[in-house]
Amino acid sequence: MNSLFAVLGSAFVFLAALIHIMIFFMESVLWNKARVQKTFGVRTAEEAAIVKPWAYNQGFYNAFLALGAGTGLVMMGSLNLWPAGVALAMFAALSMLLAAIVLITSQPKMARAAIIQGAPPLLGIIFLVLALNVG
Repeated sequence: MNSLFAVLGSAFVFLAALIHIMIFFMESVLWNKARVQKTFGVRTAEEAAIVKPWAYNQGFYNAFLALGAGTGLVMMGSLNLWPAGVALAMFAALSMLLAAIVLITSQPKMARAAIIQGAPPLLGIIFLVLALNVG
């Protein structure tokens, strides 16, 4: 399906996947950089060392969400796989959105990060639902 809603939904899901890949790199690859640690509210080298295994693990969760969204988008490119692709892309986007909600409710100081993390998948979901229901 190539409706405007499907294109917009796909674009926002793709943006969400890119953001989650960026988060993966920050948490799992670039964690030792002071600027990255500061982004996540880590103030000391001791805190960074304690949090590092958690950040590393969480980074991979973000990569897996991005992989699910990307796989769904690729599947949407095939007429035969379009429904399954939409389902996978929406599941990954919903997981991203729910993670953003957990972030903002557990750490209100991270509201900006939660909005950056959650707005694109939310918009992707909205437009994909519109594509399914309006065309």
